[in-house]
Amino acid sequence: MIEAQIVVQRIKKETAMPQTRGSWIRAVVAAGAIATSASASAQTAPSQATTPPTENAAPTADNGVMLTVFLKHDQSRPLSELNAQLQRQGFYKAFPPEGVEVVSWYVMMGIGQVVTLRLPASRLREVNRILENTAWGSYRTEFYPTYDYKAIGIAAHEKAQ
Repeated sequence: MIEAQIVVQRIKKETAMPQTRGSWIRAVVAAGAIATSASASAQTAPSQATTPPTENAAPTADNGVMLTVFLKHDQSRPLSELNAQLQRQGFYKAFPPEGVEVVSWYVMMGIGQVVTLRLPASRLREVNRILENTAWGSYRTEFYPTYDYKAIGIAAHEKAQ
């Protein structure tokens, strides 16, 4: 993180000076270095100083997010084999984590399961890691940020009548 801040400061200094071909190229290379360092550390454990809180804080309007997760099952394997793997990996023991609200959990025939969760934004990484550690192999996962549109949609429909 400190390296990224130094690079950003360097870019700001160089972009404040008249643009030359060399400084522009250095800025592009520095931006690439920032992107690479950020993506390389995306799945590593953060240091204690930057660890986000994972307490069971209730989601609020300021910190709450909804997340829809597609758990696409491996159709090349029998269901009994998939369920046995989920059991071995502790999927149902770990997911959903305590304090994360399950808004809906459906089976979508031909796809797998679709789960919508409501959680504090600070717990997003925790949910992701649980799925990586316990669902992968039986499922391929897709994640979609979600919001509740029901009241708005119904109101728009009623207004249009």
